[in-house]
Amino acid sequence: MSAPRLAAEIFDLKDRVALVTGANGGLGRRFCEILAANGARVALTGRNLDELEEVAAGIRAAGGIASVALLDVTRPGTIAPAFAAAEREHGVVDILVNNAGVGAMGRALDFGDAAWRATLDTNLDGVFRVSREGARRMLAAGRGGAIVNIASMLGIGTAKIVLPYTVAKAAVVQLTKALALELGAAGIRVNAIAPGYFETRMTRAHLSSASGRNLKRRIPMRRFGAEGDLDGALLLLASNASRFMTGTVVVVDGGHLLGG
Repeated sequence: MSAPRLAAEIFDLKDRVALVTGANGGLGRRFCEILAANGARVALTGRNLDELEEVAAGIRAAGGIASVALLDVTRPGTIAPAFAAAEREHGVVDILVNNAGVGAMGRALDFGDAAWRATLDTNLDGVFRVSREGARRMLAAGRGGAIVNIASMLGIGTAKIVLPYTVAKAAVVQLTKALALELGAAGIRVNAIAPGYFETRMTRAHLSSASGRNLKRRIPMRRFGAEGDLDGALLLLASNASRFMTGTVVVVDGGHLLGG
């Protein structure tokens, strides 16, 4: 029987290289900070280089290692160059966090084709494109790795006036499982986090409204997600703490899906 290991060892990300999409704000910013704080070398990617540089500067000031690269998940031509830049700076990416996403609110019958397509292009197609590139590089390196997709509670349950968003996130859940099935033999684990309602730039206006306050009352823990509430789930799925987990969706929603 092997000796018990300390939590710090189990969740350690030293010598790991992480690439995070949508890293310039909200949840993505926090993901980069927590990965770097636990030893990973982090490639921050997104569409706003100035904001990415600001986040990276904060990570470096705290003693972490970070680089930035342009990556727009809706522009396939930006994806391989972002991975190549990360490899030049840090080595092969073996932790991929698919965080980039957009919101879309409106009644189902009012959504036009363009709004529908734009939502799925970022929230679903982008996750597939980036996962495909990351997995190809992990396979070529022969080292395995971890892909963590940011799905949503609304990909398991659903709600009114968010039809394209909830459909896209439900598809991300199934994409996670299908990729896990295909890539498991190569040592590439694919899991997802399904957050409930968190206050970010994308959700702040809605959650602070009267309907948002009503929504909070339906959450068993009677609050929205706060900064840091996803740290544990991310570290679990990115690190070897989850070395025998794949195709799993970790729900972090304050109990919302319980129907409180």
